[in-house]
Amino acid sequence: MDARRTIEQKRDGHRLSPDAWEAFVRAYAAGDITDYQMSAFLMACFLRGLDREETAALTNAMLHSGGRLDLSHLARPRIDKHSTGGVGDKTSLILAPLISALGVAVPMMSGRGLGHTGGTLDKLEAIPGFRTRLTLAEAAAQIEAIGCALLGQTEEIAPADRKMYALRDATATVESIPLISASIMSKKLAEGLTGLVLDVKRGSGAFLTDLDAELELARTMVSLGADHGCPVVALLTAMDRPLGRACGNALETEEAILALRGEGPEDLMEVTFALGAEMLLLAGVAREPGDARRMMDHAIASGRAAAQFQRIIEAQGGNPAVVDDPALLPQAAVRDVHAAPRAGVIAGVEPRAIGYGITALGGGRTKVSDVVDPTVGFVITARPGARVERGDPLATIFARDAAGIAAGRACLAQAITIADRAEAPLPLVSHRVSGAGVTPYSAA
Repeated sequence: MDARRTIEQKRDGHRLSPDAWEAFVRAYAAGDITDYQMSAFLMACFLRGLDREETAALTNAMLHSGGRLDLSHLARPRIDKHSTGGVGDKTSLILAPLISALGVAVPMMSGRGLGHTGGTLDKLEAIPGFRTRLTLAEAAAQIEAIGCALLGQTEEIAPADRKMYALRDATATVESIPLISASIMSKKLAEGLTGLVLDVKRGSGAFLTDLDAELELARTMVSLGADHGCPVVALLTAMDRPLGRACGNALETEEAILALRGEGPEDLMEVTFALGAEMLLLAGVAREPGDARRMMDHAIASGRAAAQFQRIIEAQGGNPAVVDDPALLPQAAVRDVHAAPRAGVIAGVEPRAIGYGITALGGGRTKVSDVVDPTVGFVITARPGARVERGDPLATIFARDAAGIAAGRACLAQAITIADRAEAPLPLVSHRVSGAGVTPYSAA
């Protein structure tokens, strides 16, 4: 194909046909189009945009560039959940065992942290021995056996997307709603789902910080799901402060384990139960949100959810004893308390600053090849709107050495602001987006 001509067409604002998208993506996946040509094309897409049909064509082209997870022989519903990325967001680690313990197959394909956001795979790999590199055959067999697999994007699934995402990150073309939507949905549709729940973050720590853009992203992905017969529901959830208290890979894994044992922070559980209810409703195993909530409460209180997490960990080579004793997770060498420098009200806990602070401690990556220290991070007890006195503990810093403690203290001094008054934070769950449209969220 004439790659230069296709780049010119998109550069000049022309609409590409589905055949042109298919040919261009297929040629790139085969190595017939260079990275520098694809980089130019992605910038043209970023600047000129894609219409609804082009977004669908790009999604299909990336989906068709690789294999799929075939679970059609399973009698049970197949539901996944995906987050657009945040700080302290460990809901996937809770939902996968919780929902699969209730009879739903959960093929959960996740990613690694990059930039200020955390990654589910990094949190799982804080569990000694846990293996996230599963083939499609291994994942399918595990889902058939125990109802859940937690894996990364394999070389078999949407390989064109994997290559294109790396270029988007390097060329500042990530924040495009059509490109984000096609990237997410090509991977999720390859999982052979009967339903998908999306957690679209909103607020200062979100990938997109404008409410209208966040709603557009949700609507786009809901429509792409409908195109492929996969019902999609999206909830908009708050990311103007970290979710829960723990921020950092091993710390978040420990908090997820505590949540599965019924000891999770209130805000984390509210968001988890909201997303879990949508998963159970899509699966058809609950008729209304109240029923779904009672099912999840019972699965946690009875120990079924925690036991299911142990089964998943054992199946993927990890040490299931961490569920009974989270102290078996990797531990930071040093820790220290960060105290309030003055009396007042917590006016904000900025998640983006917290995320970059974890990276500065060694717990995140600025490029894909960076090695992550799972032990470092923060446990933040300061909550927006709470009154504090000078010297009150706001957070605990977990670091490798004294230099890390100093870096963590500098981060927290910037991220946690104390004032005489504070504005109300965003509601934890604000909007629900489905094929029927956008509505204010209600748990009832």
